[in-house]
Amino acid sequence: MDQRRSFLGDTSTNATDASFSFNGGIRSQFDSREVSSLRGDDKRKHSERRSLNIQKSLQILDDSVSSPSLRSRTGGLRRASYAPKSLTPSSKYDTSVQFTPSRTQQFSQNESQIGRQMASSTMYGQSMLTNMGEEFTEEITTTNVALLLDEDPGISACRGMYRDFLQCMKDRPSETQVFDLLSDYERVCQEQVVYMYKLVNRAASRSEPKYQKTFNMLHMLEMEKHTWQLINVLFHDRLEKELQDMQMAVDDISPLTSMKQSEQQAVTKLFDKDSTIRESQLVIDWLEKCAHDVMDNYGDNVKFFSDWAVAWENTLHKLKKSGGVTYGNERPLVTEMDPDAPFRQKKMLDDLDQEDEGRLLQYLFICLRAGQIEKAQEVCKSHGQAWRAATLEGWRLYHDPNFEGPNGQIDPVVGNPYRVVWKSMCWAMASDTKYDVYEKSLYGALSGNLRAMLPVCKSWSDHVWAHYKVLVDIRAETEIRTMCAVDKSLDISQEYWDQPSDPESIFNRIEANENVQRESQDFYHVIQKWVILGDVEKLLDVMAQWIRGQENTLPQHLIRFMAHVVLFLRSTQHRVNEDKCNVVLEAYVKYLIEEDHKELVSFYVSKLPPAAQVHWYALFLEGITDVDEKQMCLQLAEEVCLDIPQITKTVVENIRNKSGGGLAAGEGLSLDVTVTEEDKTKIAAIDWLVFDTAQRAEAMKQANAVMRTFIAVQKLTAAREVFNKLPVDSIDIIYRNWHLQTGTDELSADDENAIREYLCTKAYLDAMDGFNEWFNKFHHTKPAEPSAPHAASFTEKVAFEHRLKQYDQELERWQRGLLAQTENTTKLIYNVLLFANGGWMVDQREDDSDSGRKQQLESLRQLTIPRLCFLLHDILHKTEQYGACLQIADHVASEQFTLYKVFRQDELQHLLHLLRESSVAVLNQNKDPLGYEIE
Repeated sequence: MDQRRSFLGDTSTNATDASFSFNGGIRSQFDSREVSSLRGDDKRKHSERRSLNIQKSLQILDDSVSSPSLRSRTGGLRRASYAPKSLTPSSKYDTSVQFTPSRTQQFSQNESQIGRQMASSTMYGQSMLTNMGEEFTEEITTTNVALLLDEDPGISACRGMYRDFLQCMKDRPSETQVFDLLSDYERVCQEQVVYMYKLVNRAASRSEPKYQKTFNMLHMLEMEKHTWQLINVLFHDRLEKELQDMQMAVDDISPLTSMKQSEQQAVTKLFDKDSTIRESQLVIDWLEKCAHDVMDNYGDNVKFFSDWAVAWENTLHKLKKSGGVTYGNERPLVTEMDPDAPFRQKKMLDDLDQEDEGRLLQYLFICLRAGQIEKAQEVCKSHGQAWRAATLEGWRLYHDPNFEGPNGQIDPVVGNPYRVVWKSMCWAMASDTKYDVYEKSLYGALSGNLRAMLPVCKSWSDHVWAHYKVLVDIRAETEIRTMCAVDKSLDISQEYWDQPSDPESIFNRIEANENVQRESQDFYHVIQKWVILGDVEKLLDVMAQWIRGQENTLPQHLIRFMAHVVLFLRSTQHRVNEDKCNVVLEAYVKYLIEEDHKELVSFYVSKLPPAAQVHWYALFLEGITDVDEKQMCLQLAEEVCLDIPQITKTVVENIRNKSGGGLAAGEGLSLDVTVTEEDKTKIAAIDWLVFDTAQRAEAMKQANAVMRTFIAVQKLTAAREVFNKLPVDSIDIIYRNWHLQTGTDELSADDENAIREYLCTKAYLDAMDGFNEWFNKFHHTKPAEPSAPHAASFTEKVAFEHRLKQYDQELERWQRGLLAQTENTTKLIYNVLLFANGGWMVDQREDDSDSGRKQQLESLRQLTIPRLCFLLHDILHKTEQYGACLQIADHVASEQFTLYKVFRQDELQHLLHLLRESSVAVLNQNKDPLGYEIE
């Protein structure tokens, strides 16, 4: 029997549409179609009509397939559609998978929940596309016009995905909803892919570099969508398996194994007990589902390649026309139309038939690659090759349910009892070099012949699919030969058993293949690899290495994807490396901060350890300046239970420390310095602490620290702005909060010292404001004495006397006002110099918790008190209150206030010099050198 006829085997036990007699059925079928196709008007010039038909078919093909990726009539795989269509996924017992029983009602009830999840997710995408309609098309068209003008249309179009992913997590907060959450992720990606595909269509005719980024973004989102599908099905199966193992351990149930099993039963039990083979089949299902888009968009128009449902119509026509006789230099064509004729007679088909045959075989492989073997059979039958449809049927596993026990009726037998014969013929054909490469790959996929499949595998996914098909095939065949009675005389080639069947070696082999070596390093393929292998630690390690080494160059959406993968792994794995998880999450938080996604930061920060939460959210808040936005960010932080008091405290400390401002005194007596933008940032930072009254004590402490710095460098305006940030009732609120917490009115040492420092600062700022008012009044408001006119007339002299009188009056008012201002300023300065209970900026209670603050206070006393003494002397000396000037020496030398201790040697010398001038002035007033009246 010829090889192709042996290929068919005995299909009489299969309830298929392809059951017919192979001895004469095919020829009879062709003969009847020939009569039908050539009767009536079809007797006219067939060659002219064929030429017109070809042109018409080409035109229809061009109209129906607008993508520039379709390369002429000779085909070639088109780019995958970015609008996914529905695909009924294969469960672990689906008929689209080798070594699975046919889908009867009994087994369809046992489909796994994983298959149902994949189906529901994909059906959602189909309904989404169906319901879009003209309204969505019109909307996206209007939107695209604006998006295409952006510098990077892809990034602009996908910006909303960050918010969508967060909303998905909020909608599915429970750990029991993690797989529903993965489906939501997939849905978001799918919606965005559809949207981006429409955007790409509008940008397809443009050659600007920025549109290449859009194409890349589209590809990346497709890869992400597929990866979410893979994670969903594999982790769901693994978790389901863990629960089953736990239940079996509790129930102590040992499954009984029947000594006599059919092929179908053996493989079914193999899938139940072997998680590796089951996961491998899920990987195949996933890869076939991903390939379904390609199949839909390339193969829907294969009907244009043939005019009638008859095989080799052009060869048939020429045979009818010539009567089987070859004329002149014409190539010898086959003289018979059975499927084996070209090889038996060693003659050719017509060129057009040969071309259509190659295209058909390519499409059949595409169907098989997409897990649609039934569709491949339908295409074969619709193109007059029902015999080929039958060859695709022989893989079904044999099972006779009547051996399981009497049930009162005879049940139909399923599967192929001669499957081993069929498979041997498939292997032989796939290994024969005389067949078309796609025909060899088609039957190689059915027989587990890796060498036959690899020549048509162009991508990483194709290679993984081919290797895993072989892995499942070998494992299942081994189980069948172990558990079932198989005729060993019909064994397959030894090459079959020597093929790689270990998952890790498979990926090593693929990565070593130079055709896909570069693609194997794609971020998403690397993640898919470790997900398939189930090595969570290695997956986390790889992602953490990417972050550490390439954080600034990683795609933004890849970081988002990895962050959500980490969160998923945390929710499903008992033990994961938290440090590596945090590296990924911190990278995503950093990106959200840099890209100003204010409403998202708090949620992802809450997934970090407490110390990291404080660090990153404080870093985020540092860049917020608007008051309303500050309140919003604090509210969001409160919703996710962040440590707001510690965060806001850190914000202020970070901003305060960034300036590096010390407490070194400025030179001279300049009383104010321009407020910089950095100063304004430090001032505004106090807002973070005053929103919540419970933080009022901390707000006062941080405000004191900022004011200390400003006072030291004489930025009094900035210090006053900080002081005004604290509400006037802050002291009362601090006492009230402490009473509510402890039930007592005695504050802690640090709170009491903070209040005292706050009052000291207020006294100093009031004193300096008073001095500024006095300085302005003394130097800028004194009335100018009118000058006497020379050689003036009587009238001018009268006018001068009038002005002089007015001047005397104004001068008297100015002197009274200056005296009052001098008294007030002197009092305010003395409030600082003679501050009650120990002195200015001296704590009443010891507090060793902040030694740096104590040192700063002492430095501030050394900077400020001598300066105030000099200012006070200047005021009194210029207002001729020399006696009061000399009294400064008494206060400085007083042991009650010990002000002399904060003076340096040069400052004391300068003060004594000033006092000497005042003593000389007192002597000129006929008083003793100390300012007392001489009796």
